[in-house]
Amino acid sequence: MNEASPDAPASHARARNPWLVAAAVVVPTFMEVLDTTIANVALRYIAGGLSASNNDSEWVITSYLAANATILPISGWLSARLGRRNYFLGSIAVFTLASGLCGIASSLEELILFRILQGLAGGGLQPSSQAILIDSFPPAKQGAAMTVFAIAGLIAPVIGPTLGGYLTVFYDWRWIFYINIPIGILGIAAAWLMVEDPPYLKATTARLRSQPLNLDYIGLGLLILGVSCWEILLSKGQEWDWYNDPTWRAQAMAIGFGISLVGLIIHSWRSSDPVVNFRPLANRNFAACSLIIFCVYAVLYGSSTTLPALLQTLFGYDAYASGLVLSPAGGGSVVMLLTAGFLLGRGVDARYLIVAGLLLMTAGSYWMAVMNLEISPLQAVWPRVVTFMGISLIFAPLTVAAFQGIPQELRGAAVGLFALLRNEGGSVGTSLAKTFEQRRAQFHSARVGDYLDPFNPHVREFLEQTRASFLQVTGDPAGSQLAAVQTLEALRAQQAESLAFFDDFWLFGVVAFSLIALVFLMKPSVAEKGAHIAAE
Repeated sequence: MNEASPDAPASHARARNPWLVAAAVVVPTFMEVLDTTIANVALRYIAGGLSASNNDSEWVITSYLAANATILPISGWLSARLGRRNYFLGSIAVFTLASGLCGIASSLEELILFRILQGLAGGGLQPSSQAILIDSFPPAKQGAAMTVFAIAGLIAPVIGPTLGGYLTVFYDWRWIFYINIPIGILGIAAAWLMVEDPPYLKATTARLRSQPLNLDYIGLGLLILGVSCWEILLSKGQEWDWYNDPTWRAQAMAIGFGISLVGLIIHSWRSSDPVVNFRPLANRNFAACSLIIFCVYAVLYGSSTTLPALLQTLFGYDAYASGLVLSPAGGGSVVMLLTAGFLLGRGVDARYLIVAGLLLMTAGSYWMAVMNLEISPLQAVWPRVVTFMGISLIFAPLTVAAFQGIPQELRGAAVGLFALLRNEGGSVGTSLAKTFEQRRAQFHSARVGDYLDPFNPHVREFLEQTRASFLQVTGDPAGSQLAAVQTLEALRAQQAESLAFFDDFWLFGVVAFSLIALVFLMKPSVAEKGAHIAAE
């Protein structure tokens, strides 16, 4: 086996305070991650404002995610050829411009076009900022660096629904895009002053620029086709009834994704300079961490959409009120992010922190799964706080473990792949939660209905008491009987729906607990004073 140690940061990073560099790159990354969730609560307002249907307004989310996912795996390729600093600054500038255009869109078609542009620009911010942090901090401080990055990666999705709900309810949905403009301008100024490419990347960029442009058109085409089919399938699959779709739209998307993925993998391994490089997955730690982060973000985004849907559907909360229930989780997340950074700096093996985080995620999800419709808002807050404490405890150790042992020449590709899987996990979690909830609602509706027959004395007693109450108000015997039956049916539907929502959290707990097995496949990962791990 060969020994591979993390590379020391370049001399330019030592000339600049790495914490100032971190502040410069985290702000625009926070802005981009925020936009993955901030528009979710505003879809019906956007549909009304642009005279579109609610189903059509979902393309505002789908178009952004598809464009974002297309750029993520090739961000390393673009950084190497354009220079990471230039690419990072350009991404912020275009993202800010696209945000302003989204705010002034006069039709749904315009908004979708500008969201695609926003997603293409924003896709480069996460992997670029992560690579900048890795190169700016010495090995002993990389745990702290990943903690800073986690603030953007975890806190932004937490506050996104709350901020989006507040701006939409009290101002206008267009402000969820306008708010990016001052943040983007600040991010451009800070990055211009603080960010500089390390010498190894400058040498790589100079070498590539001296050569003829050899763009991997085949790989890029397969990537765009595969990601587009995948995101459309996830977004519209439940609406199209998945593989039972009589129009074959869902089946066509699945086939297109499968063919594109297989073709892209084969092409990547046969090409000397592929647009998407899968070689980092040969590293055992990186492969295990990539699968874990995929599933963790599925739980993160799945729970972040399931809980607001539960509160707004069955508890009658508006977008802002439901967002307030989600927000306290951010406080626990910050505490655990700092704790993880401190422990990593003290030489604690990242694997132990990952297991602890997964157990917290399991506990929080199970706690929410055993709730009922009699809970108060505070009772819904604490399970989410525990879940997000677990996710936050995982994030920095997982990132450190993933990138230790990855050679510098593959770091850009590894960062892009890691970010792609992280974001796609969120898309899968959102779609899976929605599909699972609807299927379980049908199941529970049938099971609850098994006991609602006229021979059940409790049913007869409920109908009689309810009929008497309606009769006292209306004086209509026939109408009162019908109203009593309708009330019972509404209660059945409500209870079935609640059980389905709580089943989502049960599923999240099972996923989190099952990931612990992957940790035992990983090698020791310690971020302490230049410590290294063996790379096979």
